[in-house]
Amino acid sequence: MTTQTKPIELYYWPTPNGWKISIMLEELGVPYVVKYVNIGKGEQFEPAFLKISPNNRMPAIIDPEGPGGEPISVFESGAILQYLGRKFGRFYPSDERQKVEVDQWLFWQMGGLGPMAGQAHHFRQYAPEKIQYGIDRYTNEVNRLYGVMNKRLADREFLAGDYSIADMASIGWVRPYKNQGQDLDDFPHLKRWFETVMARSAVARGVAVGEERRKNLADDKEAQKVLFGQRARA
Repeated sequence: MTTQTKPIELYYWPTPNGWKISIMLEELGVPYVVKYVNIGKGEQFEPAFLKISPNNRMPAIIDPEGPGGEPISVFESGAILQYLGRKFGRFYPSDERQKVEVDQWLFWQMGGLGPMAGQAHHFRQYAPEKIQYGIDRYTNEVNRLYGVMNKRLADREFLAGDYSIADMASIGWVRPYKNQGQDLDDFPHLKRWFETVMARSAVARGVAVGEERRKNLADDKEAQKVLFGQRARA
């Protein structure tokens, strides 16, 4: 089993995407140090961070004990989960058929659940004007995606067989279900999964990282300008 002697640097802010990696690191039990990137203050645009994450988004990591013993930086939460899963041989199967199952649900979250839930949050809570079409469009799409998960979980405990990075990727985006206009009682299998995953001690520790730093963005107009007014920068 791979051991880690030097701490992994986690560039992080307490959001559903950030939680994916703090949960994974807590599940692995490897040493890590948190480098907070305050996205409401624009710290994601600092040149030093852009060298690690050129998409000016967190999370990102630097593993000082990367391939060949040399440091490596990784950005994009799904890529980080896969990297850590491969390195430590846990929560990401080596069998190709099982790996495909995990990958399918990981990319389903990356391309569907996360972006759609994020848009639901935006139109329901942060948009300066209440645009009913946007609210309905994304609330309904999240409802559809919850339904997909509910059917998937009807005959299995976790999304892709054993507990995996697919579950870690998705749990943070279901956690704020009320802000997405959803009721978990409408999705009994999803609710059971949610309660099972949230009951894991490593998950509880992972979502607690930096929780005291979280603010209600609905009340922070300056942070909204930073987060929602971004354009290409030279």
